[in-house]
Amino acid sequence: MQYFTSDTHFFHKDLLGMNDFAPRPFANVEEMNQTIIDNWNARVAPTDTVYHLGDIALYFTRPAVKSDEAVAEVLSQLNGHLELIKGNHDSRALFKYLAAHNPVDHGQEKYTFHDVGALIKYDHRQYYMTHYPMMLGIVKQIVNLHGHIHHYAVPVKENINVGVDTPETRYLKEQVPFGTPFSTSEIEEMVTGKAKEFQDKQ
Repeated sequence: MQYFTSDTHFFHKDLLGMNDFAPRPFANVEEMNQTIIDNWNARVAPTDTVYHLGDIALYFTRPAVKSDEAVAEVLSQLNGHLELIKGNHDSRALFKYLAAHNPVDHGQEKYTFHDVGALIKYDHRQYYMTHYPMMLGIVKQIVNLHGHIHHYAVPVKENINVGVDTPETRYLKEQVPFGTPFSTSEIEEMVTGKAKEFQDKQ
């Protein structure tokens, strides 16, 4: 199975509490981190693949390698093979650390790295996955899955925000717990729901 998520922002204490950007009503980052881990693992099996579209964590300490170690420890608790697309808060040092400490999990390395994006095909459609939303122009059967903007939905029907804070879960029949990666069927629900909303406005 394939799943999709973005902007987990592990350790990002400034996001805690209620706000308009990314409301996260947790007492501390440990509670937030564990909630994401638990909800992720409740859905994702060890042999599944999760496309993480950037901004894995925001954590700085001295020496800097200690923060990389802490982020790696959290990621090691997540089920599945992780296809990591670099976000604006993902440092080159973190990716280098993860690459140097890349465990073999169920016959393959746990992490694969993408600097800009990744493209996969699904049921006669293509998902072009990037951290930042991309303006693709008039295209058929190509959907841009992205993160970065948290609470906001790009006013383009071919763009779907898959971040943990996305408002585009309003297109889903059933809501998923915070931090749960989205399935392909849920992505398709978002695509269909957003397209219908645009059609109804015309």
